[in-house]
Formats: sequence, structure tokens, C-alpha cells
Amino acid sequence: MRRTSFANWPCSIARAMDLLGDWWTPLVLREAFYGIQRFDDFHKGLNIARNTLADRLKTLVAEGLMEKRAYQSDPVRYDYVLTRKGREFFPVLMALQKWGDEWLSEEAGPPILLRHERCGHDAVAEVVCSSCHEPMTSADTTLHIGPGYPERLTHREDVKQRFGL
Repeated sequence: MRRTSFANWPCSIARAMDLLGDWWTPLVLREAFYGIQRFDDFHKGLNIARNTLADRLKTLVAEGLMEKRAYQSDPVRYDYVLTRKGREFFPVLMALQKWGDEWLSEEAGPPILLRHERCGHDAVAEVVCSSCHEPMTSADTTLHIGPGYPERLTHREDVKQRFGL
């Protein structure tokens, strides 16, 4: 069954989900943040089908979140290393972890804690305003059409309602 592509939607969330929306891709990236770089180590850590893993790694390389670096020449074998684009996915994973810790953890508590090495404290991800550095919530945040939103869609009634036009 083919799924609908969101790659051209005028929404960064939809575009990101088009790339990362299956359940394996974020987990492959999580493993990369744990320091995993080799195919067999991803396979072992995730217990993922080899063809599925190969497909996810190929996509992550093609989209520039990871790059392949040969570590052996006969036969050629590669490390899969996070690029800057891939490393900048870290806050997304940490936000998912925070939500999962709050709403899906067992009685014993979160399975994994984050230690902020700069200050030495355990921490949780927090979305803050880039200007005032105060936490952002849905109650105090509104959405506005940005410069990349297609002009042709701004005349639709659902768009006018969504963005208060």
C-alpha cells in the first residue's frame, strides 16, 4: 500500500514526517546518538530486518542526515556518521523522550535519563522561545503564515480560519 507523500506540503511538520515518519527511522537516529555507526551494530541493537535497516540508512544518507565513511576496503564496509543536519535532530528526539517519560513510563520512572555535561545535572528537554528563553506552550503560542507558505493557498477558507486571516 502506497502512502501519501507530504514532501511538497506547505508545512515543515508534514515534510519532516514524510522523511522521518516511520517508526524505524527515529530509532536508527537514536542509535546513532548512542554512538552506533556500523550496520551490524544498528541491526543488533534494534533487532530490525536487514533490508529495512538498509533502506532507512540509504534514505538518511540520501537526505543528508548521515554520511557513509569507509572503514574497510576488502570487502568495503561503512560507518554511518551523523552530519550536522542529523545532529540537529537531537532536540526532536529529546522532546519525544520527555513526552514519553511523562505519559508512557512505567511506575519505576523513565528508562533513560539525560545528563547535561556542562552543568553535571540530569535534565529534560524543554522548548523555549529563541528570543526571551521562556518555555513555550500551546497556550501561549500562535501560528502565523511564513514567507515560504504558498500564496495560492492563502485564499482558501480553511487556511483563513486556521491562521485568522
